[in-house]
Amino acid sequence: MFHSEALRFSFQALQANKFRAFLTALGLVIGNASVILVVTISLTSRDYILDQIQRIGSNLIYAQYESGNNTAGAAAAADYVKIADVDAVREQLGSRIVAATGVMNSFDRMRIQGGEEDVAIIGSDQYYPQVRNLDLLAGRFFDVSDVNQRHRVALLMERLARRLFGSQSAAVGQTVKLHGLQFTVIGTFKEKTESFGLSELSGENVLIPITVLRYFAPIERIDPLYIQARSAADVAPVTGLVKSILESRHRTGAKYRVDNLAAILDAARRIATVLTVVLMLVSALALIISGIGIMNIMLVTVTERTREIGLRMAVGAARRDVLEQFLAEAVIISMTGGLAGILIGVAIPLSVRFFTDDFAVPISPLSIIVAFTVSLIVGLAFGLLPANRASRLNPTEALRYE
Repeated sequence: MFHSEALRFSFQALQANKFRAFLTALGLVIGNASVILVVTISLTSRDYILDQIQRIGSNLIYAQYESGNNTAGAAAAADYVKIADVDAVREQLGSRIVAATGVMNSFDRMRIQGGEEDVAIIGSDQYYPQVRNLDLLAGRFFDVSDVNQRHRVALLMERLARRLFGSQSAAVGQTVKLHGLQFTVIGTFKEKTESFGLSELSGENVLIPITVLRYFAPIERIDPLYIQARSAADVAPVTGLVKSILESRHRTGAKYRVDNLAAILDAARRIATVLTVVLMLVSALALIISGIGIMNIMLVTVTERTREIGLRMAVGAARRDVLEQFLAEAVIISMTGGLAGILIGVAIPLSVRFFTDDFAVPISPLSIIVAFTVSLIVGLAFGLLPANRASRLNPTEALRYE
């Protein structure tokens, strides 16, 4: 019997029991669709998390005073990161960095919606919006003259501007009172990626020039110092250099924590990889269960068609022909279900593009290849036992089977 005849007989046998063949293939449809969707969701989640981390600041390095000698007062305060340290980092690292900026922190009482509240005040310079990757909502950011000439200007975070003046645009040009002085609001801003209060930005901050805040702070302390490396490959070396610069400019024993987002990004990638593997293993269980279902149905089919098998062998069909036919039926079921599952698994992510252009869902070609290959293997592996059992039937006993 030729291969084409085996396929024709297989299709005819499956058409005689369409609903049973459909239910048998349904498990593979679900399994393959699950594999592709799981990988797609994992890739999308990974890309989203990495993008959110990177949007906090590209190639970002941050440094802060950690601990020092067991001294107090002015001696201990000397170990803190200073504005001069920020200038030294800029000068010594030169073209290896895009920018460096320092942050000073303060608090003051402000009247908001009829009540007095504590508001966090941040002092920084013209490089801060660039390094921290901030979004300007209205007005403008500081320029070099605002910092050097100590202009009394301020920027408000989005939520604070809305609470004080009703909207972002309405806030520009208004005045706020900080530490007894009037500041003109020149703009409003927000973080591109919400840090949920884990950074110096708590959500309702006022940003003023660091040269002005310096006069309100009892101790000069930069916390933290931010540096943006020019290239991702240079982040690690620059991190080490920043630590060396700070330690060389302060007393022996002063310790500084200098870190970057690379470790966080690597951890996020590792977590995403582990999650993908675990979810794929769970999806693989669906494929294994589907394979067991195919084997079970094919064993039932062999029992039901025992007389047919005996008749075919009696008129000259070889055992190999019978094995080939039943194996072909199992492969057809698995491949049909597998291809349908692949189409569904690809169609769902692609359909997202009809609803939004801002969110691209990546589809892994590898997941499609894996799903297709597994479908073929499932059909062959779980169809082999029933096909082998059919080919080993005794023709005489098969013809007498009731």
